[in-house]
Amino acid sequence: MNLKIVVLAKQVPDTRNVGKDAMKADGTINRAALPAIFNPEDLNALEQALRLKDLYPGSTVTLLTMGPGRAADIIREGLFRGADNGYLLTDRAFAGADTLATSYALATAIRKIGDFDIIIGGRQAIDGDTAQVGPQVAEKLGLTQITYAEEILKIEEGKITVKRHIDGGVETVEGPLPIVITVNGSAAPCRPRNAKLVQKYKHARTVTEKQQGDLDYISLYDNRDYLNPQEWSVADVQGDVAQCGLSGSPTKVKTIQNIVFQAKESKTLTSSDRDVEDLIVELLANHTIG
Repeated sequence: MNLKIVVLAKQVPDTRNVGKDAMKADGTINRAALPAIFNPEDLNALEQALRLKDLYPGSTVTLLTMGPGRAADIIREGLFRGADNGYLLTDRAFAGADTLATSYALATAIRKIGDFDIIIGGRQAIDGDTAQVGPQVAEKLGLTQITYAEEILKIEEGKITVKRHIDGGVETVEGPLPIVITVNGSAAPCRPRNAKLVQKYKHARTVTEKQQGDLDYISLYDNRDYLNPQEWSVADVQGDVAQCGLSGSPTKVKTIQNIVFQAKESKTLTSSDRDVEDLIVELLANHTIG
């Protein structure tokens, strides 16, 4: 069984370092002001894809990401861990997209890729925490979806079996291929970079990167196709500009705040019944409990 797997991955700002410059005047995230990382739950999704590749030799894993030119780092990171190729959606028209516009852009790119059995991504991105993009992609493509996945158990006779974590427990479900799956952060962590793959793909560059970067390795790109991840614009995926970026985004963000909890006072209690009773009385009095 040769599976064709597309992994939806996103380069996100590290939300542990949100400062006063994190938001632009138009309500979008100022990504240049924040360190960029591979979205954590997308790494969990990548691991599930790579496990399927290990289990079914001949399968391929393709990264699909949308973002500015520097988001090509996500594709390289996937290649270093075992993915086979990648596509970067990058165009000024994609900028400022909410979940609706993002899912539209990803769905148009997936249609262009064309041949796939499984689309898999993280449950949600840490810069939005909406958990909407994966399900919206499934709806736009008319595909079955399985959410909150923790482990892909098997694929037999055109059906995939998945263990998913839900409130109150775990359930095992089946779905027909092709399918969209979103993966929880509680799933297995992604494997580390492979040293041989780092050496193989370290010079992989998109068209824009090659135009802006060092030309010392330019001869490599004509002879090694695997060093040329594809870069697509709105026109390349035949997208409707009106449904992309800010123009296609009904969601508007008013403000972003970094809230830091600080203890104003502390109190040391013993394990005596009197101290415990006094604490309960105090908590009831200030309506913390009760």
